[in-house]
Amino acid sequence: MCRNVTVLGAAAAAAFMTAAACGGGGGSSSGGGGGTPTTPTPTPTPSGSTITITASGVSPRSVTISSGSRVTFVNNDTRVHDMASDPHPDHTACPAINDVGFLQPGQSRTTGNLTTARTCGFHDHNRDTDTSLQGSIVIQ
Repeated sequence: MCRNVTVLGAAAAAAFMTAAACGGGGGSSSGGGGGTPTTPTPTPTPSGSTITITASGVSPRSVTISSGSRVTFVNNDTRVHDMASDPHPDHTACPAINDVGFLQPGQSRTTGNLTTARTCGFHDHNRDTDTSLQGSIVIQ
């Protein structure tokens, strides 16, 4: 009889330890857990403007945005374009424009946040003298 009590005691202890290890959160049957959601709310991207590239050039040639906004370049041309900040070939006036870079036909990319109030020129690096592919972004 002593052996049966020892085995039953060991089984009860194992069951208790397993239940304690698996419980851990005091969860509810509703599945909500009572805590905050685990998916963070995304931070909205500052609004900006869109510049479209076609066979006839960029449109519009100039956009005005609020400080902290971005500009999206859309390549609707059949050839590739490499959009960059002025001046050519250094591209140092507004480095956030350089985030656009190389665009395949049908592709779009957005500048970094343009945060300093000024006018930023841009151009196609591979066709830097083609004025139809030059323009400006006015940051207010």
